[in-house]
Amino acid sequence: MLDTVRNTLTSSQQCELEGFGGRINKFGVNFAVFDAEGELVLLCEGGKFKSNREQLAELARQALDQGCRKNCSDEAGVPVCRYGNENIVLAVVLKSARVCKKNQEAVGTVLVELGDISSSLVHKVSSNPDKTGPVQIDSEYFAEMLGLLAEKFHAETKADEQIEKVGTELSQTYEELVLLHRLSTNMKVTEADSNFLQMACDSLTEIVFVEGIAILLEKTADDERHWVIAAGSGLIDMDDQAAAILHSRLAEEISNGKEALLDSEVDSAFKYEWPSRINNIIAVPLFSKEKSESHSAGKVKNGNSIMGLMVAINRIGKQDFDSTDIKLFNSVAGGCAVFIENGRLFKDLKELFLGSLKALTNSIDAKDTYTHGHSERVAFISRWIAERLSEKEPLDEEQIHKVYLAGLLHDIGKIGIEEAVLRKEGKLTDQEFDRIKKHPSIGAGILREIQQMRDIVPGVLCHHERVDGRGYPNGLVGDKIPLTGKIVGLADSFDAMTSKRTYRDAMTVEQALAEIEKGLGTQFDEEIGRVFLESDISRLWDIIRDGFSEIYGRSSSEEYGTAAVGTLIR
Repeated sequence: MLDTVRNTLTSSQQCELEGFGGRINKFGVNFAVFDAEGELVLLCEGGKFKSNREQLAELARQALDQGCRKNCSDEAGVPVCRYGNENIVLAVVLKSARVCKKNQEAVGTVLVELGDISSSLVHKVSSNPDKTGPVQIDSEYFAEMLGLLAEKFHAETKADEQIEKVGTELSQTYEELVLLHRLSTNMKVTEADSNFLQMACDSLTEIVFVEGIAILLEKTADDERHWVIAAGSGLIDMDDQAAAILHSRLAEEISNGKEALLDSEVDSAFKYEWPSRINNIIAVPLFSKEKSESHSAGKVKNGNSIMGLMVAINRIGKQDFDSTDIKLFNSVAGGCAVFIENGRLFKDLKELFLGSLKALTNSIDAKDTYTHGHSERVAFISRWIAERLSEKEPLDEEQIHKVYLAGLLHDIGKIGIEEAVLRKEGKLTDQEFDRIKKHPSIGAGILREIQQMRDIVPGVLCHHERVDGRGYPNGLVGDKIPLTGKIVGLADSFDAMTSKRTYRDAMTVEQALAEIEKGLGTQFDEEIGRVFLESDISRLWDIIRDGFSEIYGRSSSEEYGTAAVGTLIR
């Protein structure tokens, strides 16, 4: 009998522990889980005897307090505690991948209560009917099972931690990209330099916390050149002489091959002399593509000159500025320089964004060698279908671009699926298939948090829906499925059928088309399916096999992807 008292675990952990308890209940033993506070989370009883919850709670607290040092067997990979002589209770501490005070953080305890093992007989579980029969309960067998359960739990929490870390890094990267995109979208010829540069400083300090930040530009007044603060915020003040000195030091660092001037007393003494209130400082150049005639402009090795600089002092939240800050500051300074020169930052940002998306999708495809290049092919096929559909019904270029991006990102949710499940050879279990079916929702959840990506979400969420309502995750029917979801779903199925997988060989194009024909009106939308089947599939297949170079040239996917990304950030 399962008695769920309170839920302090994630749903997947809860499900796994319940499944484990159900399996060992077949032996007539009881299974319990307690959280780190010693409170009962769930109890699975085998039906042969009732557990004393207070006694189990006390044993759980002992296991946590003693760290499984007393009465523990270290024969298994994880220490298993043993309590009692006749009514034996086995306990093991569940630990996450988080580290607290140099130790792994304990999140709870699982216990197996064997009852009176001197008189406990159970039917042995066997696939061979001739070998079934009553056997004596072996406590060591259950100890081994508990040890393996704890090891598996720790491994899975470690994987979850890695996914969380990746998510945090992606979030931070996206914030930086949003900042750069914001600079790009505010590049208007009617905008004053001071407004744009002030917006750049304010936006940067929302991500990197500093006591003061400023952008200095070289200006001419009365036939003399001066360095003046064009924008800034916080506690920073610099006269013309101090600015000239800073520029000279930055030019020296750049000429020596450095990306920025970075100085502090963290690892060694200051390289340069600074005012006493400066604990650490960063300065990055605003490069001009024009060759300056001014000796003060500071020509560097690449022939460009420094027309301005961005400086910040006293990093908040860190001891010093680091390499990540250098890259971000240089990116923002580069954007400001481009704005001042009526530059071309927008194209660079789109390429950066597309590169990040493709790096992400390629990393997901790489989790399974059989799906290498799958995301890019699905993106291209989705676009192929959308372009042909646009000849029959209103579908503008921006919508086609978004269909392409939805195809590129349709499997992003697989970042949250274990590689063991993705790479498994043979048929998946129901539980494993349920895990796989979560990837559209996981992917939609990732993209939904990014405002510019929200138009992509329906295609990602619904690419496994079927028009007959038998798809997932929501079982949508017919026109309830977004157009983008229908297109990406068809493209995904075609590529899957024509690709070799661990569990089957690739179909021929003819076989795949026959399957699509058979699925019209049930799996696939009738109109979209017909548009695809009536298109020049032979040409499409040649383009895919040639790596898309036939129709768009060598850098086709990058060029089209850059244009597609532009629809998100204009």
